[in-house]
Order: sequence, then C-alpha cells, then structure tokens
Amino acid sequence: MSNQENPNKVQDIHEYLAAFDDIPGTRVFIAKRARQGYHMNQFAMSLMTSENRERFKADERAYLDEWPMTEEQKQSILDRDYNRAIDLGGNVYFLSKLFSTDGFSFAEAVSTMTDMTFPEYTQMMINGGRSPEGNRSIKENNEKAALAKVAMEDQKFAGDKKEGN
Repeated sequence: MSNQENPNKVQDIHEYLAAFDDIPGTRVFIAKRARQGYHMNQFAMSLMTSENRERFKADERAYLDEWPMTEEQKQSILDRDYNRAIDLGGNVYFLSKLFSTDGFSFAEAVSTMTDMTFPEYTQMMINGGRSPEGNRSIKENNEKAALAKVAMEDQKFAGDKKEGN
C-alpha cells in the first residue's frame, strides 16, 4: 500500500530526503550536512571579527589550517568554490561571512554559483527567477535526454534504410 493509499503511513526519512537530491542545483541543509560542515561553518563565523578577517586575509592557508576541516573543504574555501563548499557541508548563510570578507554582496557571490554573470543573474531575478522548466528533476531530465537520443538514432536508422545503407 502506497503513502497515497494510506496517508497515515510514515515515510522513510532517507527516502524522503533523497527526493531533494533529484532537484537540480538544490542542496538541502540536513543534519548530515550540518555535522559534515560544522568546522567549515565555524570558520566562516569566525570572520565576523575584524581581527580574524585580517588574520585570514594575511595568510588564508595558515588560518584555514587552524581549523579541523578536510583538505577538500579547505580547498573549496581557497578556490571560492561555493557550490563545492555547500556540497561539503557549508551553509550559504555562514559562508556569507566569507563573501563579505571578500567585499562581495550576497547577490554577487550567489551569482558565481550559477552559469551567469552578475548582471545576467540580477536581470534573471528581476524577471522573476529561473523557469521551472527543466529544473524540476535530474532523473526526469536524464530520461528525456535518453529518449531524445533514441529518437534521433531511430530517425538516422530510418533515413539510412531509406537510402539503402
């Protein structure tokens, strides 16, 4: 019996959370990510004091090495690869302290997490944001791409057959 047939049935939490992984570009900050990124987020919060910002700017690597983060987490910070940092447990609201340290507004920093320039990102947001078309399901997008590929191969095969190849 499915959850639709029995609305009182409790859904498996892992199944429920896995569904969010299917939304393109979406990273839900769940307990697992919070634990994974705890020290990275504490590092980011440390940048709230001018003394720590100055120490970080003076030698980013040395300052990061004071924190018990993975090398991959540290590298994501050094590279300012915010998408990767979020994948590794960073929370965008904590990482905003890093944006500010670098002199970026929240919107400027977030635009670097897209395939757009800041002016393009700004205009997209003014226009109402991204279209939901094609942004609902990674699985669905992959299935559509596979079907389109098969259809193209069928057309090519039919064309080759017509020509006698």
